Amino acid sequence: MPVMSPAELMVFLEEHFPQAAHLGLAIEHLDERTIRLRLPTHERHLRPGGTISGPTLMWLVDCGFYLLILGQLGPVALAVTTNLNINFMRKPEPADLIGEGRLLKLGKTLAVGDFTIYSAGKAEPVAHATVTYAIPPKA
Repeated sequence: MPVMSPAELMVFLEEHFPQAAHLGLAIEHLDERTIRLRLPTHERHLRPGGTISGPTLMWLVDCGFYLLILGQLGPVALAVTTNLNINFMRKPEPADLIGEGRLLKLGKTLAVGDFTIYSAGKAEPVAHATVTYAIPPKA
């Protein structure tokens, strides 16, 4: 079982990262190894050509994997991204983004996983990423 609930994770995000909390991110599912998120998109997320921008997709991966890790470890604000590799596979439609993260390894100092992003209502992924986070030592 996760040690933090989706509601607790959203409160943590609001308290420690208020610059991200206003974006409307919602946690739809959380368990020991996976997370599913929904990010409503707006015109501010679009780049020329009417597609959702790469930085928006990368933010969803980074924030989503961070929340997945915190769900397992508890409130560790200083966990940081050490690697994020993303492949953009299709043009994301101007619709909500659905992010599905999977924790592949949770060790004492590193967490490794992957993340797939979909446009809401579409079966084919728009992006796939691998992510590594450094976990600070316990005080």
